[in-house]
Amino acid sequence: MKLPIIIVNFKTYETAIGKEAVKLAKLCDEVASETGKSIAVAVQAADIKAVADAVSIPVLAQHIDAVGFGSNTGHILPEAVKEAGAVGTLLNHSEHQLHIKMIAGGIDRARQVGLKTIVCANTADKAAEVAELDPDMVAVEPPELIGGDISVSTAKPEIIKNTVEKVEQVADIPVLCGAGVKTGDDIKKSIELGAKGVLLASGITKAEEPKKVLLDMAKSLE
Repeated sequence: MKLPIIIVNFKTYETAIGKEAVKLAKLCDEVASETGKSIAVAVQAADIKAVADAVSIPVLAQHIDAVGFGSNTGHILPEAVKEAGAVGTLLNHSEHQLHIKMIAGGIDRARQVGLKTIVCANTADKAAEVAELDPDMVAVEPPELIGGDISVSTAKPEIIKNTVEKVEQVADIPVLCGAGVKTGDDIKKSIELGAKGVLLASGITKAEEPKKVLLDMAKSLE
């Protein structure tokens, strides 16, 4: 996945599952093609194959479990995600937080099957902690701003700057940021603060004109 990047997390929004997931992913694909900017989508496990078959941009799983083949009913098997067409996965999103040992296990299993890992953290200190596990990217998202109308780059810019500094002390791992990202200006500020991209959801999934909004965002991705 080329940096800087916009990762659109479809979550379980009604506008972003099943056929709607394919439709929205195609819009993201169109914007990536038209602008030459890097865009990826994170979708429900059930939608990975349909979305991956429909677009050329990277498709991510929203989660995987640190399990292997066998008796693991209800878990998301990394091999299944990979076979369905995903190139990576989110881990430890604030809506699906994991114990540090489970994060480590998830990263290891992802690495075994060739999946990239974007590990979320809610503070700069937590980001530094997960950076010790050597994921491919770290995404910092203050949970109180997720889904809101004020971007982290406006409400708490120091979190982005501090996270970048603390992660750099651990390893050379790109830092993404998220929570409340809605506009191109939000992305521009995030990049200026040291982020290598953004992780966002409702800014696109709940937008009346998602392609128009994403075009504005992509143009600010420098």
